[in-house]
Amino acid sequence: MSRRGEAIGWLLLIGAAVIASFWYLDMDLRGLLRGDSPQQMQAYALSFFPPDSSASWLRQISRGALETLAISAIGTLLAALLGAGLSLLAAGRLGRLAKAAARLLLNALRSVPELVWAALMVLAAGLGPFAGTLAIALHTAGVLGRLFAEALENTPAEPANALREAGAGTVAAFFYGTLPGVLPQWLAYTLYRWENNIRMAAVLGFVGAGGLGQMLYVTLSLFQQPRAMTVILAMLLMVLLVDALSAWLRRRL
Repeated sequence: MSRRGEAIGWLLLIGAAVIASFWYLDMDLRGLLRGDSPQQMQAYALSFFPPDSSASWLRQISRGALETLAISAIGTLLAALLGAGLSLLAAGRLGRLAKAAARLLLNALRSVPELVWAALMVLAAGLGPFAGTLAIALHTAGVLGRLFAEALENTPAEPANALREAGAGTVAAFFYGTLPGVLPQWLAYTLYRWENNIRMAAVLGFVGAGGLGQMLYVTLSLFQQPRAMTVILAMLLMVLLVDALSAWLRRRL
């Protein structure tokens, strides 16, 4: 079969899968345009404007933004520390058995989404930012641990071997021969995950994990759309600022 025929075959297969998915899910997209649905959607969208800009609400938004920022920052820091420790095992530094166990644990941590971890942590630690911090830390530790381990495996072993041959111990050889080579990558990975965790910390509030997400959930539940719009704008601004800061730091590193 020619390359063109193969491409057409794949396109037809993908198209058939999309059509089958719509049929299986029984999605009635025409219902969005039927009757007065467009007018209802427009009225609901317009109810978010103008955003609530009262001084008392903006003060609450500021406290919620700081709480969201703290949840993401502390959760990412704990995840980086836990991931760094597990990465040493997952990279095979302490034998094959420890490597297999560490990789299994990392897979388990990152296979559970943050929202599921948050729901579990709310049951264990109660409502509030502590549950959100633990949820972010557990999931992100699985992600960073795997990335850190791969960075360790791809780092040249010659500097550490030279130090050991010169009489240095295993710990000293790691800190002076291996760590300088992987630390910039580790920091870049951690900053990138912090960007993602800012967004996730804002979402975790929907299960009671505090921050702007919890404020958004409450305002939407009470049909306070102007206040909810202010929360959404605060989320957008905070994410943009953190993205810019993280990108600048990664360039410097």
